Amino acid sequence: MSDIEELQRRITAAMDQVAFGLDKMGPATAGPDPETLQQLEDERTANAQLQERVRSLRSKSDAELAALRAQVDEGDARMAQLDIELQRVRRANAQLSDACAALRDANSEGVGEPHLINKAMLAELEALRAARAADVAEASVILASLQPLVEAAQTKSDTPEGDA
Repeated sequence: MSDIEELQRRITAAMDQVAFGLDKMGPATAGPDPETLQQLEDERTANAQLQERVRSLRSKSDAELAALRAQVDEGDARMAQLDIELQRVRRANAQLSDACAALRDANSEGVGEPHLINKAMLAELEALRAARAADVAEASVILASLQPLVEAAQTKSDTPEGDA
């Protein structure tokens, strides 16, 4: 029981010390000072502006990324078309080589066969068509690669520079 009385006495003494300390501090302030509140509000405003700027930059970045992906996809499609046309040229040249070899063999035997001449001419025409299609596909790839450079140079020359 004496322990309880001792603890009660210690608690009462501690409470008296707290009360004395509170009296010494004086009346409590109503809130933070106006200067601190203004700084806090300024920081909140700056934070909101930065967040909006980040959102704006992110959306701009996403749009540019989508445009670049579209350009890459278009370039890939052009390169695939060029590859198809080059394979066509290779096949046509192989047919032309075979037809020419058959013509040489026929001429060496002294036998001029009209169907071999027709076959060689058709193979040559196909080779020419395939070569032209490959040239068109190659020119398309080159033009697509140069177009952004030309547009950038044109934009740069259109922007007025400061007069000295």
